[in-house]
Amino acid sequence: MNSDPALVMTVIAGPGAEAHVEACVAAIAAALPARAAPDWLAAGRACDLAVEGGDATAAEAAARRAIGGAAIDVLVQPVAGRRKRVFVADLEATMIENEMLDELADFVGRRPDVVEITRRAMNGEIDFAVALAERVALLKGLPAAVLEEAAGRIRLMPGARALLATLRAAGVRTALVTGGFTVFAERVAAELGFDEVVANRLDIADGRIAGTIAAPVVEGEAKLETLVTLAQRCGVPLSATLAVGDGANDLPMLEAAGLGIAFHAKPAVAARSRWRIDHADLTALLYTQGYRESEIVAV
Repeated sequence: MNSDPALVMTVIAGPGAEAHVEACVAAIAAALPARAAPDWLAAGRACDLAVEGGDATAAEAAARRAIGGAAIDVLVQPVAGRRKRVFVADLEATMIENEMLDELADFVGRRPDVVEITRRAMNGEIDFAVALAERVALLKGLPAAVLEEAAGRIRLMPGARALLATLRAAGVRTALVTGGFTVFAERVAAELGFDEVVANRLDIADGRIAGTIAAPVVEGEAKLETLVTLAQRCGVPLSATLAVGDGANDLPMLEAAGLGIAFHAKPAVAARSRWRIDHADLTALLYTQGYRESEIVAV
């Protein structure tokens, strides 16, 4: 772009929408107050559009009307300070596809029950700590060896490796913070290269899951505290932080971060979040910060 506008809109195609993204971008550009030429960050996948007038909400609403039901994400934000220096991520259904308590419930034959409790907790319908304790109690007596078996089921979210590799190359400080368990979070953090991990620890007694969690329990406020503390340690304002998550317990950190993105989020979380990615993979977090395809580290 020839000059930096106050706001920038990033348009990102989800899987299968690449063939339609150029037409959608043209429709969006025509709907904006001042027609802007797209700056393609990744050909046929992601681009920036200058937004004039300073009304991010109106611009985003106009863009969503222009694309209709296409599987394309739209985010509008200030251009200044767009690339963040601190990144804090949720684990389950964000950096990995799984909900690990749901996976563990298979070993006691209670997966459908636990899946429903997880859904309600992540949508903010029931208290997170209560729901966590209820689900963990169901695991009491299971051999601790099942934790390793469950860990073998972990599926990284598409784009996770490229996201972390690119942020590391850019010198961004990263933390993985989850209401899930260290046995899974530490494994994922080591594989992806997160700098820090904050997670709950399952109590183990005599080689078996005790059905309880060591205090203190990591939930929403702990995620927010991690974000704030890491920013302070790195000497950057909260405006220079990026956070991503999908559940109700992620909302405190999403709302506090300079760029807090609800990723494939539960309905109640998506409705409350200023920014969201509904369709694209985790590389969308790079395009949103203005990274070009040529800057994304191949993995």
